[in-house]
Amino acid sequence: MGAALFYHLTRSGPGQLLPMLIGKSLQAGWRVEVRGRDRARQAGLDEQLWLGEGFLPHGLAGGPHDARQPVLLTIEGQAAGNAPRCLIALDGAAVAGDECAGLERVCIVFDGNDSEALDRARAQWRELKAAGVEAEYWSEAGGRWERKQ
Repeated sequence: MGAALFYHLTRSGPGQLLPMLIGKSLQAGWRVEVRGRDRARQAGLDEQLWLGEGFLPHGLAGGPHDARQPVLLTIEGQAAGNAPRCLIALDGAAVAGDECAGLERVCIVFDGNDSEALDRARAQWRELKAAGVEAEYWSEAGGRWERKQ
């Protein structure tokens, strides 16, 4: 069962963190699902990933080549056809405890400056811990990413 890593954004947005998380996952040989809640936001993320520095091969779910995508952008309720080993959840996208059993890693990325997002992340922490998932909390509050106890 993969651990759930909670990334508390306070200084940057997901666009700055995602390339690092995706890059590390690809280096580990894992396929990745990036799950959001809004199709338009995922389409914007798709553009951002193509235009950013470095090359992150990816696609929007629902295309003819989903199974071949190393990184697949999905929305809640949409199956990830690329057999991911890492799930990155954005914008409070739901992650069930039983999903974690088949993954190497789950990353929950949330905006710590948004009280609703913070409340949702806290609820997700409790839900996943209750399901027996090991959870870690990472914060960028000190200016760099640090694991907090």
